[in-house]
Amino acid sequence: MSTLLHRFLFLLILLPISLSAYSQAPAIIDYGSRFHPVVSNKGMVVSQSILASQIGADMLAQGGNAIDAAVATGFALAVTLPQAGNIGGGGFMLVYLAEQKRTIAIDYREVAPRSAGKDLFLDELGEVDVAKARFSHAAAGVPGSVAGLVHALESYGNLPLATVLKPAITLAERGITVTQPLAYSLAHAEQRLRKWPVSQAYFFHKDGSLLRPGDHWQQKDLAATLDKIARQGKDGFYKGEVADKIVAEMGRHGGLISLADLANYKVIEREAVTGTYRGYTIAAMPPPSSGGVHLVQMLNVLEGWELDKLGHNSADYLHRLIETMRRAYADRSEYLGDPDFHPVPVKALTDKAYAKTLRAGIDLNKASASSDIAPGLKQPYESPQTTHFSVWDDAGNVVSNTYTLNFSYGSGIAVEGAGFLLNNEMDDFSAKPGEPNAYGLIGGTANAIEPNKRPLSSMTPTLVFKQGKPVFTTGSPGGSTIINTVLQTVLNVVDFDMNIAEAAAAPRIHHQWQPDKVFVEPGLNIDTRRLLEAKGHKLVPSSRVMGRTQTISSDGEYTYGANDTRWPGGGAVAQP
Repeated sequence: MSTLLHRFLFLLILLPISLSAYSQAPAIIDYGSRFHPVVSNKGMVVSQSILASQIGADMLAQGGNAIDAAVATGFALAVTLPQAGNIGGGGFMLVYLAEQKRTIAIDYREVAPRSAGKDLFLDELGEVDVAKARFSHAAAGVPGSVAGLVHALESYGNLPLATVLKPAITLAERGITVTQPLAYSLAHAEQRLRKWPVSQAYFFHKDGSLLRPGDHWQQKDLAATLDKIARQGKDGFYKGEVADKIVAEMGRHGGLISLADLANYKVIEREAVTGTYRGYTIAAMPPPSSGGVHLVQMLNVLEGWELDKLGHNSADYLHRLIETMRRAYADRSEYLGDPDFHPVPVKALTDKAYAKTLRAGIDLNKASASSDIAPGLKQPYESPQTTHFSVWDDAGNVVSNTYTLNFSYGSGIAVEGAGFLLNNEMDDFSAKPGEPNAYGLIGGTANAIEPNKRPLSSMTPTLVFKQGKPVFTTGSPGGSTIINTVLQTVLNVVDFDMNIAEAAAAPRIHHQWQPDKVFVEPGLNIDTRRLLEAKGHKLVPSSRVMGRTQTISSDGEYTYGANDTRWPGGGAVAQP
């Protein structure tokens, strides 16, 4: 990747935003554009909520490091982006500590309650009860977000938890101005939220009407819960009054989470999955995320071709990409799961010799049939409403974080008196081997439901290094499209010399083995589509955008932030 500074004729002058003590959303300022990132010689925060990004940037200004800013952003998103920002879900965080030259993978994924079994979602005929798996209290895994964010702060941050949480508490207590994207998402989830009286009370006006853009919205129960966390740390959520409320909610509606499940939740630090690609080092999340394994696996396959000479999004390039995706997702269905319960062949899947074998099996002139592709070693998908944020401080520390409730607004079920939504992550397990989940991903026994097990994920927070130094970080929501979104972002920067905003804006494709279809975003050349169809690919216009990357890069002197414009409301904000 060449130095990005030469792409700019001038530096953007970043104006500070006054948040009126975090009680109002800031005026929207054009921080960069679709093709030009924000530029700063200080730290940077990029998230799907410009208000949350500003809060993170303010933590940097108060002397916090990237971890402090990330935790502040994560808790703020629980207030400003309730469809995905959360304290009732879980996720993954990559942390790079510049002074130690060390990358840490923090796994705070939800876990199955101790009373959960492999037949949890099967009816009397042995078929999957879809409603129970996705929209019941039994669909909730033990939340990990609070434990994960607190663990990161206490282990690697500089600022007190109360300081970092204060902006989120203030936002929830005093209220925020409803933005157009928030109003849209609430209207879209209306039916699911109205099913539960507690959720209706939290997410609609007192008279039951929808929140509209410009309305003032307070979340006092959520503020009280956040205040308990600020004062008591992890125990403010996993023990005491909040824990009692979660368990009472379970008891009223046949849920499984117990006080013991909450008290025994553990964050796990794991070794990042790493690989190399054209002189760069890639670090990403290990299992139970499938993201890092298959990102490295696909880059290994693609490294055997000179992609830049094929042309970006040409038919020859995309054919190779599709066939590589097809094989990686076939392997995902068989081998990936929680490594604490099932041996995951990470080394074998990410071996360059294995990639060479996969590459040799690809016909460069003809599409494979997914029915003919099986997992190649001899030995379920999250909702698009996951969210990602990236942070880079001026000392060179980096955080790449992806977390989720699974579906938009999770199951739609809120905890009475606590102000937050439950996840429905139990649907990310394989309720029945070979049965696709809500988004078509197939899993096997490696991802079967077991007590205290973590469900397989596609979340792919990623760091890219050059000569031992981080040069960019990215990640995305998008369920099963996450891995392919991150893959294409890396390829756009490394192979096609795009800046990070250009890399985000370029049209994307997605193939996940089954169903045997290539989903394409608008903007792909008509001649290219015809050439791919002539090779035998089944192209389907995507009914939604593929991912929303939040990316930061650095050339050693300046940081560059890019918010994916596929969804409004987000932004890159530089440290004041």
